[in-house]
Amino acid sequence: MDIYLYNTLTRNKDKFIPLNEKEVRMYSCGPTVYKDATIGNMRTNIFQDVLRRVLRYNGYKIKHAMNITDVGHLVSDGDEGEDKMLKSAREEHKTPLEIAEHYTKLFFEDLAMLKIETPEIVCKATDHIKEMLEFVKELVEKDFAYETSTAIYFDISKLDKYPVLSNLNLEEQKAGARVEIDPEKRNPYDFALWIKAPENHLMKWDSPWGPSYPGWHIECSAMGRKYLGEQFDIHTGGIDLIPTHHENEIAQSKGVCGKVPANYWVHGEYLLIDGGKMSKSLGNVYLMKDFITRGYNPIVYKLFSYSCHYRNKLNFTWDGIEAASKSLERLKNGYQIHLQGKDEVEDNIVEEYEDRFHKAINDDLNMPLAMGTVWEVVRNEKKSPKLAELLLKFDTVLGLEIDKKEEQEEIPQEILDLVEQRKQARQNKDWAKSDELRDLIQSKGYEIKDSKEGTEVKRK
Repeated sequence: MDIYLYNTLTRNKDKFIPLNEKEVRMYSCGPTVYKDATIGNMRTNIFQDVLRRVLRYNGYKIKHAMNITDVGHLVSDGDEGEDKMLKSAREEHKTPLEIAEHYTKLFFEDLAMLKIETPEIVCKATDHIKEMLEFVKELVEKDFAYETSTAIYFDISKLDKYPVLSNLNLEEQKAGARVEIDPEKRNPYDFALWIKAPENHLMKWDSPWGPSYPGWHIECSAMGRKYLGEQFDIHTGGIDLIPTHHENEIAQSKGVCGKVPANYWVHGEYLLIDGGKMSKSLGNVYLMKDFITRGYNPIVYKLFSYSCHYRNKLNFTWDGIEAASKSLERLKNGYQIHLQGKDEVEDNIVEEYEDRFHKAINDDLNMPLAMGTVWEVVRNEKKSPKLAELLLKFDTVLGLEIDKKEEQEEIPQEILDLVEQRKQARQNKDWAKSDELRDLIQSKGYEIKDSKEGTEVKRK
């Protein structure tokens, strides 16, 4: 069955034709490890993980590389400001290496919470200074780069077209372009490949141009070429990377070998928080650990993200997460009920469900449509192990571990004692005392539910 992906390069939903019919080579822009990854960052990683899983569902092997940026990404996405790693190191009174190690570890812990697969190749920028230097030297030798007193810049005027992804008209943009950053630049949109380091700069390496450090964009071009070749199949990232980082990756690669490095450029949209932007000033910067603090299985966020296509803005609310949490519980229960069922289901029914799911995921990763089929299977009146097996096959794409039962959280003895006191109050028909204890239990972060089967207590 054919796969179709929306390709930012062509601005069309294109049929996916890999360079190698047996193996797909893919590159993803990973984190700049100077601070915690937000749930917005994790949305991008979820869509990239779904893409991997869909490719594998279709029978492809995958060679997937992801970078870890631990040098060169300046505070602005252009060529100005301080290196984010150095800024964070100064603020936290640590070395850049300590900062990188700390936040890299946290990033992979977040991926593990979401059951996101680790790419086959994880490459750190600082481990590839040699490859980056070689790339810059080639650009200089081919007259695509020039030296100023502060940096080595890429000369965009040497290209047949720039930009190619964002489709901006540079002539219209030039009037407002910033040129004061480096008056030695030939063009306001020339970008830094290599930056000459001040004497007290902590992160610098020897180079033909003196002690210096790489620009942000060069790392992905160099590492992509090293691990995937001059041309590979897919390049992914967040939509924010299109106008600067990915444009410049393409420019660099065209300068060295005359080719756009990837045939398909696939980008995920922004996450909104309560209808607006995520910002520290609004106090709505959420991390994966916030799900645990609020008593949710972090994988609930993955299911929540499937409610919206990856190319559309997704509005995050905690009410939405509560609904997704209940949905995950229903999905897992539905799987167990089918697993224990005794009904017979015709093979053609199973095949129809599978065909619809397959078509949905192959249509530019249409997860909302795919989930519609999943829920139809769950709600099928006939309860059959065949349908449980089908749901488990779907879960190779969903990555929700629907066959694993939720671990029951151990309730603290203090809360259990209060529950027991409330039970005694109810037996004594002391309703005022019962309500008082309920309120106390809730104030400590737990909710209590009474039913014919007894009393249930769990974290909110």
